[in-house]
Amino acid sequence: MNPTQADSETQLRLTRLVTLAAGQDDVTADVQANHDDNQWWPTRITDFRMRMLAAGWSTRISYAMIGTYSSVVTRSAQIGFDTLTDMPDADIAALVQPLGLPAARIGYLRSLTAFLDDRDSTYLLEDDATTVIADFATHVAQASYKVAQCSLLYARGYHCGIIPVDSGMITRLAPALGLVLSSGSIAHEQMRLYLEAHADAHGDRYIRLAGERHVVTLPEQTTPSWWVHLVLIYFKRRYLNQTHPRVCSERPFCDQIMDCTHSPAMAMA
Repeated sequence: MNPTQADSETQLRLTRLVTLAAGQDDVTADVQANHDDNQWWPTRITDFRMRMLAAGWSTRISYAMIGTYSSVVTRSAQIGFDTLTDMPDADIAALVQPLGLPAARIGYLRSLTAFLDDRDSTYLLEDDATTVIADFATHVAQASYKVAQCSLLYARGYHCGIIPVDSGMITRLAPALGLVLSSGSIAHEQMRLYLEAHADAHGDRYIRLAGERHVVTLPEQTTPSWWVHLVLIYFKRRYLNQTHPRVCSERPFCDQIMDCTHSPAMAMA
């Protein structure tokens, strides 16, 4: 099966999942707190180069560390990208030390700077996303497809149509949907393309659903890909990262998804 063109049952499972997830109070709170101005990638950062840096530096950071991460990103944005790249490694290491892995984060900054120096902004911000993501993943140290997806999304803006895919979406969400992906990092690209095509095909439905369930601002004539991403990522974090008593234990999910006869809570009742 081509993962980007999954069968109708897999498509239906995803539609059911997005609909159900959007109705959970905790997911609703997460989406509303991060849709119009994301805590990880805030609108106050306007330099697309700094956005790419911030997205890369957000890797290996737990949700509990978001305050620390925000402080480092805010300080970095105040310094400015050009000044930051001219700083010696020791000063940058001191800046990012609270995030851990200073050598890797410095390596990412240096490699990102070289990557940006060799490419113009029109290519980065307007050319085919799949081409730019592959270029980024290949040539930026400490990057990967998932880092490239996040960096390009943040550089282009929340509503550019890119749906980044983290490792948990590969290992937790894809099996729950019955989505078969290739092994290796290319799975992130396969699932991204599948989710983006799904969001585009069901855009009208999800625009209505977002309007009914959440207080968010959706730009006109835009596929609600950012909203779909947030619904899925927060459902995954709250309900799939660990076994949840309300969630179906079958893989792929049954039609009900939650509070079914396969869920641990119902099985013990």
